[in-house]
Amino acid sequence: MAVTYLKKSLGLAPEGQADTEDLVRVMLARIRTNGEDAAIEYARRFDQWNGPVVVGPDEMAEAAKRVPEKLRDNIRYAHDNIRVFAQAQLSSVSDFEIEIRPGLKAGQRQLALGAAGCYVPGGRYSHIASALMTITTARVAGVADVTACSPPRKDEGIPASILYAMGVAGADRALALGGVQGVAAMAQGLFGATPADILVGPGNQFVAEAKRQLFGGVGIDMFAGPTDSMVLADASADPEIVAWDLVGQAEHGFNSPVWLATDSRTLADAVMARVPECIAELPEPNRTNAYEAWNVLGEVMLCDTREDMADIADTYGPEHLHVQAGDLDWWRLRLRSYGSLFLGELTTVPFGDKASGPNHVLPTSGAARYTGGLSVHKFLKTVTWQTVDENALPDLARVSGEISRQEGMIGHARSSEIRLEKFVHPPKLAATGGG
Repeated sequence: MAVTYLKKSLGLAPEGQADTEDLVRVMLARIRTNGEDAAIEYARRFDQWNGPVVVGPDEMAEAAKRVPEKLRDNIRYAHDNIRVFAQAQLSSVSDFEIEIRPGLKAGQRQLALGAAGCYVPGGRYSHIASALMTITTARVAGVADVTACSPPRKDEGIPASILYAMGVAGADRALALGGVQGVAAMAQGLFGATPADILVGPGNQFVAEAKRQLFGGVGIDMFAGPTDSMVLADASADPEIVAWDLVGQAEHGFNSPVWLATDSRTLADAVMARVPECIAELPEPNRTNAYEAWNVLGEVMLCDTREDMADIADTYGPEHLHVQAGDLDWWRLRLRSYGSLFLGELTTVPFGDKASGPNHVLPTSGAARYTGGLSVHKFLKTVTWQTVDENALPDLARVSGEISRQEGMIGHARSSEIRLEKFVHPPKLAATGGG
């Protein structure tokens, strides 16, 4: 793989992960012990929120009156797309029954989880789309009870636009809690919520760490870090579009890397010249976020061939992978490691982030090498069943018993063999004489 780095990441200084782990561990322990009182205390300290925690369906509906009609239309448009895509995902999995051998039947069922907790970020930006992505997908999967939480603003609570999106998506209730306290409240079933079987949704390092520490007692969608994005572009790409696509993702924050891999030095030079100019056009704090992300973590890689570009993408496993090059079918079939793939210059990552349909809760930090993003499958359990009749019993019991004895698991062996003794080779009754 022939690659030249025209711009190389400097890497971030250590962030004190141990401190984050310790703080989250203490917070979770306090909330586990003191319940709602501790969660409210943290809400007052970190969110400066003294209002009610629980927002029900009626309040969500009331929030619609404070949302401009055009924004309501946009939210419903995005919701429809997300719902339709999730329904198509659901149709791709099914129950089945198969007769493996005569007399040995087995099958699988898809069972929806009972309750989900959906975290909706609301710090630096109001993530309307995250409410739609998580709650809608859970509902389509058949989850019976959905709690959402989002950080309240000091004098407002959860923004009306987020509450409206939660209502449209089908949340049963919202909790005006952010961070660790929000995640813990959904996991424990505080404030009248049903204890979550799974916690989903993006968040900052404290949210991610809380989910990590709670995992096991409750399911989670994935271990997620800062968002990242890669563009693969050839000489046919427009450097202006490529530059803005990189900047658009860099504005997430100082720790959000963006990468460009190209086989065109002319394109690479043009993009590197244009990116700082695009960043300068942003308002604050977006400008500083994008500037820091690009300067410290941004990379530009010059490759000899498109195969080298594909190899780079597969190695990095980006959360978002955007191809702006010819022969899109080749790229679609060749690429193997990404959270979500965006093909062609008419497509862009913000479409997927906000409204196009496929989920935007995606693996980060290279995790796309081994897992995909949030989908209806995350809210389903694939369970299996089996039944045996007299035709299958002799061989199945014999083989299971013999393997068990070879392993030294005598109890397993006897559980198998006793069925041979009772149903296949039953003892003969002793003969009795007549008078």
